[in-house]
Amino acid sequence: MTSSTETEYVTTVDGVLQITIATSANGTSMDFAGITAGTAALRALGADVGAVLLTGTGANFCAGGNVRGFAAAEDRAEHIHGLATDLHDFVRALDETVVPVVAGVQGWAAGAGMSLVCLADIALGGPSTTLRPAYPGIGLSPDGGMSWTLPRIVGAGRAREILLTDAVLDAEAAVRLGILSRLVADDDVRAAALNLARSLSNGPRSTYASIKSLLVQSSSATLNEQLDYERDAITAAANGPAGREGVDAFVEKRKPNYV
Repeated sequence: MTSSTETEYVTTVDGVLQITIATSANGTSMDFAGITAGTAALRALGADVGAVLLTGTGANFCAGGNVRGFAAAEDRAEHIHGLATDLHDFVRALDETVVPVVAGVQGWAAGAGMSLVCLADIALGGPSTTLRPAYPGIGLSPDGGMSWTLPRIVGAGRAREILLTDAVLDAEAAVRLGILSRLVADDDVRAAALNLARSLSNGPRSTYASIKSLLVQSSSATLNEQLDYERDAITAAANGPAGREGVDAFVEKRKPNYV
C-alpha cells in the first residue's frame, strides 16, 4: 500500500521520507527551502516513516553552498551565520532520527553536500560521483558537521589531509575510505537509493533504532559498558514485536512481516 504526502521538497511514499536538498533551479547548490522543510519533517516524524532518503534533483547531489549568494550579501558574516544555523538545525534533526538515513549521491557532493553524505547511515554513489570539501577553495572553514563526522569515518590523519588539501575524491576512493557505502550505475543512483530506503522501511524498525543507538553509545563507551548496553538491548528486543516476529518467522521458515 502506498501513502503519500508531498510538498515541493518533502515527500513521504511507502514509508520513506524523501528530502530534496538541492535542485536544478538552484544550480544544484544547497537549497535552503529544502533544508528548512526537511528539518520540520524530521522533527514531526511519525510512525508511518521507516527510512529517510536524501537526494538532489539535478545533475549533482549537492554542489555546496551558493557562493554567488555569499558574495552578494550585504553582510557576509551575518548571511553565512544564518545559513549555517539553518543547516545545523537540519543536521541535528537528522542525527536524532532513529530510522535509517540513506543518501543517493549522484554527480558532485561538495562542501555542505559532502557534509550531508557523511551524516547518512548508507550512501550510494555511481562511478562518476565525486566528493570535495571545497571550503579552502573559497577561504572558509567546514560546516554541516564535517569536522566531526569525517574523522570518525576515515580517521583523524586522513581527515586532516582531505580537509587541508581540499582533496577531490573519486567514487572508488570514497568507497575505499568508507564515505560512500557502494556504487551502482550512474543512471541508477536515485532509483537504487529509493529501493534501499523502501527495503529498510519494511524491515524491523525497532532493530534499526537499537543498532543506531548502540553505535552512537560505542563512540564513548568502554567495551565493558558496551557489552551491558548490548545485553539490555537484545533482551528488550526478545519480547518486542519485531524480535518475536523475526524469531517465529525463522523457525516457521517464512519471510518475517515487520510492518
